[in-house]
Formats: sequence, structure tokens, C-alpha cells
Amino acid sequence: MIPFIYAAAEKSFGTVPAVMTNGQVVFTVVGGPIAIVDLLSECISANDATASTMQWQSAPTVGSAATISGASATLASATAGTTVRLAPTALTTAPVIATAANGGVQLGTNVANEIVVKAGTINLVIGVGSTTGTWKHHIRYRPMNPDAQIAGT
Repeated sequence: MIPFIYAAAEKSFGTVPAVMTNGQVVFTVVGGPIAIVDLLSECISANDATASTMQWQSAPTVGSAATISGASATLASATAGTTVRLAPTALTTAPVIATAANGGVQLGTNVANEIVVKAGTINLVIGVGSTTGTWKHHIRYRPMNPDAQIAGT
């Protein structure tokens, strides 16, 4: 029984820093659906003045891709330490940007919503153009069955 309890426990995963491009696969979900508890992007090196926006998309192995957030405000001139956090109040809610000048500190949303995605990929939708700075993405999730996980965890 203990392996099943561990398998259902909350988990986390982080990416290596990279420039964000439209359609970029950020996470691969395998083994079944997961509930996204938190999803945070962290600016590692500064963007230029390109008015890029970001939103999240779920592309399941079976079924059609769908956005799971609205588009953020512009990420133009975002400095290292800026964060962007998924706000799960609705699938159309824009992610929240916290600037480095404000410590990149994010306040959790006071809702019980969690976004459940099926096995497949979690991708970026970047509007206007790719970012020039690099970003690292962090996800905290709960598997919906013992086999579900972000690949590599």
C-alpha cells in the first residue's frame, strides 16, 4: 500500500532555463491525468522590448488541444527575477505577473480550483514573438492515479 500512497502524493518538477517560443512543449504528462496545483514561470535572464505574451495550453494524447489560461500582459523588458503564475480562477484568466522590482513575490489565489489535464503535453502559446530572455518553469501537481506523472520525475 505504501507505494500507492507515495504515488498519489503531491509532486513538483522544474525545467532548465530557455527562451520561450510559440508551441514549445514545456511538460510531458504520462500515465494518466494530473491536477495542476501551481504553475510558475521565472525569468532568469532579461527580455528585450518585444511585447511577448504567454498563455498555457494542454495538448492531450487523445482529444484536441485547448488553452488553460488567458494570455498574460506583455513580458517586454521583463528583468531577471520576474515571475508569471497561473491563476486558476477560470480557463480564460490571464497569468499574474510579479516584477523583479517587487521581488517576484506571488500571492496564491484564494480559490479551490485546480486544472486537470490528461496525458499529453503542456505547451506555451507565445503571442507577438519569442522571448529573448530565458525562463524556467516550475509545476506542482497531484497525480490522479498512481501511474500519472510529469516525465522525468
